[in-house]
Amino acid sequence: MILAIDQGTTGTTCLVVDRELRTLGRGYAEVEQHYPQPGWIEHDPEQLWRSVEQAAADAVAAAGIEPSALAAIGLTNQRETTLLWERESGRPVAPAIVWQDRRTAERCAELPADLLRAKTGLVPDPYFSATKLEWLLARTDRPQAELCFGTVDAWLLRKLAGLDLN
Repeated sequence: MILAIDQGTTGTTCLVVDRELRTLGRGYAEVEQHYPQPGWIEHDPEQLWRSVEQAAADAVAAAGIEPSALAAIGLTNQRETTLLWERESGRPVAPAIVWQDRRTAERCAELPADLLRAKTGLVPDPYFSATKLEWLLARTDRPQAELCFGTVDAWLLRKLAGLDLN
């Protein structure tokens, strides 16, 4: 059996599926969004984790199985939502900046759009995580070597497996 985790912007859905991909159990937990000022959207990373724990527990219970019966976990997420956490402890150092957040729009306008498009095929946009990371790093006094950065999937993987992702 597989536990499928879909950690989205407004909630987390978990499914337990069998070899034929039939759904045996489902769990859902809402995720609260925070709007500290216009154009800014944040999540509490620990609340994201709790939503995964709750939805997964509900799906496993609904399937009527023990967690040890799971052969694998699949994980998908809200992609460009950006987190910064302590490398050693895994504790977040700031709220997660949601993919829809526009706080780095001015910074994106300063970047060389033609060069970025030529190198990456993308245009500078606050949707992407690079300027979110820059914004977060500029607002912490912690040494960068003590921090990890990633999108929601990387942080959840660390939480699920107890990994230290360098």
